[in-house]
Order: sequence, then C-alpha cells, then structure tokens
Amino acid sequence: MPARLLDGQHIRDQLFEELQPRIARLRAAHRAPGLAVVLAGDHPASQIYVRNKIKACETLGMRSFRHCLPPTVSTAELLSLVSALNQDPAVDGILVQMPLPSSVDARAVLHAVNPDKDADGFHPVNAGKLMENAPGPRPCTPAGVMEILRRSDIEVAGRKAVVVGRSDIVGKPMALLLLHAHATVTICHSRTPDLAAECRQADILVAAMGRPEALGAEHIRPGAVVIDVGINRVKGRVTGDVNPQAARERASAFTPVPGGVGPLTIAMLMANTVSLAERHLGLAECCW
Repeated sequence: MPARLLDGQHIRDQLFEELQPRIARLRAAHRAPGLAVVLAGDHPASQIYVRNKIKACETLGMRSFRHCLPPTVSTAELLSLVSALNQDPAVDGILVQMPLPSSVDARAVLHAVNPDKDADGFHPVNAGKLMENAPGPRPCTPAGVMEILRRSDIEVAGRKAVVVGRSDIVGKPMALLLLHAHATVTICHSRTPDLAAECRQADILVAAMGRPEALGAEHIRPGAVVIDVGINRVKGRVTGDVNPQAARERASAFTPVPGGVGPLTIAMLMANTVSLAERHLGLAECCW
C-alpha cells in the first residue's frame, strides 16, 4: 500500500480557519494582532519567506510591519530597531529573519527581543519554558510538526521517535515537544555512528539536517511515519532531506517537500502572534 501523504497545506487551512474568529474578536474588542518582521540583507530565500509571512498576515486580517535593512546594517542599528519594536504597543510579535549578515551579532539581536513578543519562540526565556513544558510561544517548525501528527491522528505517546538534526531552531525543540507528548526520543547528528541503524528504530522519523535527500530507504523502517523538515534547493528544484521515492515506498505516511511542513511553519507563526496579542490585550484564550 502506498504511503499516506500528509498535506501541510490542508492542515494550514484548518489552522487559519480556527484563528479567524479569534482575530475577529481581537479586532472588535481592541485591534488586529500585529507582527513585525525584520529582514536584513539581500538573501533571496529570506525575501521569499518574508513575503509569504506578510501575505499570511494579510490573508488573516492581521497587521504586519516590515522592516527591510541593507546588508551593511550594524548590530547597534538592529538592536535599536528591536528596542523600538519592543516598546511599540501595536506590535505583538517580532520576527527577526535569519540569517542575518555575517557582520551582525545574531545572538545579541535575538536575545534583545522581548520574550513576550517572541513570535518565533527562540528567546532563551521561551526555550526554558519549552524545557519545563510551561506555556509560551514554541518554535514554529517543530510546533507545526506536532500539529501535523495530531491532526493526522498519528499516535505519539509510547512511540519511538528519532530526530536527525540538533539545531536550536528545529532539532532540539522538536525532540522536547515529542518527549512532552510521551514519545521515547533519540537525537542523531553528524557524529552518530551507524545513522541508518538508529533511524530504522523509529516509528516516527523527523529529518532536519539540511542535506538534500540524505536519508534513503536504508534509513526508513517499513511502516514508519516520515516527517521531512528539510527545504533544499538543488539545480532549480526544491527537495527535502529524505529521498521522496524511498518515503513513498517504505513509510506508512510522509510529508512531501514542498507542501508538507513548510506551510505549518507560517501557520504556527500566525498562531503565536495571535496568542501573544490575546495576552497583551487581556483576553484569556491561548493556543499553547
């Protein structure tokens, strides 16, 4: 039987539909949620990501504030902008698009964002909340993966999950979210001996290493659920970290690239911003 396709666009649309009455309530009682996006430099992929995020705000009736800065921007200038956004009552969420120019201290800029406006969930305060499973904004891509699993009726509790990749943005928070959902979790990385053997233990395999089609049939246990977080551009096409043919043939379900996890990343950014707005404006509802 061919693997079931986990359609991220369909799940994104479900989330958007659920967010709309919450946004309407905010607009009626106070104002629309506001997301500020900071883009520094001329990285082509970042420009596309920012356009998609602004478009999602427009689709949902949220306010967006785009700040585009040249590649020559200094750390001090970015810190000054973040400070102003922290103090702006119209801004509920702040997103600093990565990567920043190499001359900028990216860690200092991310740490300068008010944790209560951290739409990406990257601030150390919110990372600590994730660690102890306390309410707070979660990193958008891992949170989106959990929505895919939940809305696709894929059981997590008691399952063996393997996460390939240990980044602060995806791999580590992904492992924590799976652990909080009662999976038994293994994190693999570039120093893992016999990666294929580790991956074949997985009921749920999450690929997040940023290497095009690095995982093949030998990494997938028959019947496993494969979540491909990778987005790689190779010779004009977009591909994930998993060989798609291997996923179709061996998995019970898998996320395609594009159209799988990617749409959920933006949906969870919108959800984080709405929840932050509800907190700022004194409404109790929260999606965390």
